[in-house]
Amino acid sequence: MRLPRGSTLVVASHNQGKVREIKALLGPHGIQPVSAGDLGLPEPEETGLTFAANAELKAQAAARGSGHAALADDSGLCVDALDGRPGIHSARWAGPTKDFRVAMTRIRDELRHKGLATSKAKFVCALCLALPSGESRTFEGEVQGALAFPPRGDHGFGYDPIFIAEGMTDTFAEIDPARKHAMSHRARAFGKLLHSRIFDESL
Repeated sequence: MRLPRGSTLVVASHNQGKVREIKALLGPHGIQPVSAGDLGLPEPEETGLTFAANAELKAQAAARGSGHAALADDSGLCVDALDGRPGIHSARWAGPTKDFRVAMTRIRDELRHKGLATSKAKFVCALCLALPSGESRTFEGEVQGALAFPPRGDHGFGYDPIFIAEGMTDTFAEIDPARKHAMSHRARAFGKLLHSRIFDESL
């Protein structure tokens, strides 16, 4: 599986925060990204039981629907004290309006119910690159850390305002986006994708 320089790649997401991050990661590699939302592609139901399964499902649907290679991300927050929840249901905890303030409040309340103020946690990302032929490859990355309440910071999206990566004191929503892009779970999965040399950057 190789994508030559100048190839169109569908970013199989309607989440504009994810689309921005993935486009920023793709920028230096000669690939022309376009979002599934811009193409009017529907969002498939996420019926997988793992991040990898859902990423593959979304990537293959976008590749079939567009006729181009597609890259899908499935990611979420796994909280140790909540037995890994919300996990693959991270977006669903934000409700139909995708209000992550609701989701972060739910995490805080469930921790309080257990008599806890915080917990170790990790962000997990699975990236799947799929071709219209059905061929696909998946790459996973994660970043360990802990939760902090109340939410802090105006950058990022999703659960970023309550997540502090190991070795840091600021949340993902407080640090410069470029710094987050360099070390996030998504960046680590993307690094594995690049290492596979799927992007053919020769002129």
